[in-house]
Amino acid sequence: MTNNHRADFILVITTLLASAGWIFSREAIQVLPTSGFIGLRFMLASLILLPFCYRGLLSIDRKTLFEASTVGCFLGSAILLWIYAIGQSDSLGEGAFIMSLSMLFVPVIAWLFFKNRPPRLFWLSLPFAIIGLIFLSQGSAWSLSGSQIWFVISALMLAIQFNLNSHFSQKIPTMVLTCIQLFVTGVLGIFVSFFTETWPDTIGIETWGWLAMSVLIATSLRYALQTAGQKNTTTANAAIIMILEPVWTVILSMVWYDEILGTTQIVGCSFILFSLLVYRGSDKIRSLIK
Repeated sequence: MTNNHRADFILVITTLLASAGWIFSREAIQVLPTSGFIGLRFMLASLILLPFCYRGLLSIDRKTLFEASTVGCFLGSAILLWIYAIGQSDSLGEGAFIMSLSMLFVPVIAWLFFKNRPPRLFWLSLPFAIIGLIFLSQGSAWSLSGSQIWFVISALMLAIQFNLNSHFSQKIPTMVLTCIQLFVTGVLGIFVSFFTETWPDTIGIETWGWLAMSVLIATSLRYALQTAGQKNTTTANAAIIMILEPVWTVILSMVWYDEILGTTQIVGCSFILFSLLVYRGSDKIRSLIK
């Protein structure tokens, strides 16, 4: 298995963990305040990673630390907007597919920020992904609501973070960059919670369990794998693979919350998967469009 194929496989696993995080988070914020939950989740996740990267953290210079923290600020802003939207939304599947727009924004932003022109196969596969998202949006009671606006803004912030993460992951050790980003996100969440939220008097063991799974599985492991995967693949390639996240989220929502997957949603998922197959097409397809 080549490094590129290994990176692709890692990113697919990342999408599965990320989709599970939607369920963990939805359950946890039934009791915990949203920003406070994010603060605890990401702060604890960074502390878990710290023993594996503290030497690398001590060795980086201030400029590098500032750059990594900047990436963390974009991640924190995107995550806080995302968790707020989840608390306002009635459909995880709808929110997940709105968030997947960030992966469609990524190559374009990379072109604008870093002059990295997307490959031709990306532009060939992109229309199929957009058609899929249109079908999926028609599968629910689509209307411009507050939660959808917050999801869109979060998606834009995440697209910027994704590009910065790919850029800085080339010169900062994976664990160090991940740990810094998670820590900054945690600090932002705790800061916002301190001034805007009230914590419940009692928190049940089940809620702490959802928090623990969010920390260990959907945050520490997920972001470590995502950063590692991005290190050995192109930004456009990673962006296309990450579109799988809402597909898994819809499936998990069907299983856990009995959300119904309609015909148009099935068609939408099929278009998105087809876009992945087109982009990861054979060498023959690549040679035809060159």
